Amino acid sequence: MLTVRLDEETQRQLADILAHERTDKSELIRRLIAERWLTLQADRTLVDRRGGHPQHLLQDAPSDLSERANRKKAISEYLKQRHS
Repeated sequence: MLTVRLDEETQRQLADILAHERTDKSELIRRLIAERWLTLQADRTLVDRRGGHPQHLLQDAPSDLSERANRKKAISEYLKQRHS
């Protein structure tokens, strides 16, 4: 349970929002928190949200993987070895 103290102006604003949204206080607060949380997550990069870069991902990788054809070939060989 959560108890929040609001001043009169904020209470009026809350009542207006509730009337406009046609929802109850709990649902409105859950939605506002979820929206704010998503906004904070959007500021993080995809790598950060996924837990960071793998530490040993490119440890033994050839230096020419910046070219697409080389990456495709390396991935293909890896998948063939893995599924053999």
